[in-house]
Amino acid sequence: MNFPEISYIDEFIALRRDIHAHPEPAFQETRTADIVARELERFGIAVHRGVGKTGVVGVLKSGSGARSIGLRADMDALPLAEQNDFAHRSVYPDLMHACGHDGHIAMLLGAARYLAGHRDFDGTVVFIFQPAEEGEGGALEMIRDGLFQRFPMDSVYGLHNWPELAAGEIAAIAGPVMAGVNRFEITLRGRGGHAAMPHLANDVIVAASQLAISLQTVTSRSLHPAEAAVVSITCFNAGSAWNVLPEEVTLRGTIRIFNPEVRKEIEAAITRLSNGSAAAYGVNAEVKFMYVDPPTVNPADEVKRCFDVACDIIGKDKVTRGARPSMASEDFSCLLAERPGCYVWLGNGAETAGCALHSPRYDFNDEILPVGIAYWVRLAQTLLEKR
Repeated sequence: MNFPEISYIDEFIALRRDIHAHPEPAFQETRTADIVARELERFGIAVHRGVGKTGVVGVLKSGSGARSIGLRADMDALPLAEQNDFAHRSVYPDLMHACGHDGHIAMLLGAARYLAGHRDFDGTVVFIFQPAEEGEGGALEMIRDGLFQRFPMDSVYGLHNWPELAAGEIAAIAGPVMAGVNRFEITLRGRGGHAAMPHLANDVIVAASQLAISLQTVTSRSLHPAEAAVVSITCFNAGSAWNVLPEEVTLRGTIRIFNPEVRKEIEAAITRLSNGSAAAYGVNAEVKFMYVDPPTVNPADEVKRCFDVACDIIGKDKVTRGARPSMASEDFSCLLAERPGCYVWLGNGAETAGCALHSPRYDFNDEILPVGIAYWVRLAQTLLEKR
């Protein structure tokens, strides 16, 4: 392994675990932002608070070069009750870092410290600590707050830990790497009544149950077989009493796609099936769609640069360009819509981390912190190489 010498890993392990123990939800990352700002200031990096509500941006310039790159880490936690019993488990009953954002913060801060201490590059590095990545629009909020106007960047880069890869391995995928995501809500309304007299009511639960089954055919029967898409119903809300047929049922779910054109076909199919089920059972249907994030798509040229950097630090045998894309979503896609760049996965190691992302037993693997720090450092040194 060809790592820059980093002697302070233990400090960032401790920092990571402190952040893990004190998780904060979307747009409430005030303690986390305080830690980030404090550390950046300690390294001598210019700090800008409140970008996109609770976001933090650090700016480090070296030499006279006009080139500039952005490096991004996410900061928010999930509304999930942690089931781990180690010392740094969450102190809050219904919040935890179940996606490794605590590790992302620590790795980017570690790289910021190294680059501030060496300044062996020519240009500007913009360190982006983003709030609200977990489906709450943090990237868009930073963009609306002038992220790219206030802090000009030629390109922007992201990194996420990935339990499906062996610890310390890196995957850099050209093309779609993470899915775009939409949400849908279907409300069926009918005539409620006594559970003993169903003939006097329109049973919306039966209608909704049939609709839930029908929606499983959307991807298998409405799309070309070569298109990748997922439609999942995640919420089925109806009724509150044992002996009452409710007047209303609400189904909620998510649509995941790589091809934005496919979204239109899926929405049309969901609307058609909803109206058809409603008509069959004599009820009314209301269908709503909510746009969340576009697909995360890596340009081939930027992937090649990141692939070469990864090969340089950990060896070609531990880097892949052929990993299978994920149907999970990532609002780094919004940053890539503004500037070219690349989003890579860093193996968290299923055998060491113990479980998947968003699990109540998940924990970031501290052993990969040096790899993440080295990747960010070498990427900045390479893209802003002195000439």
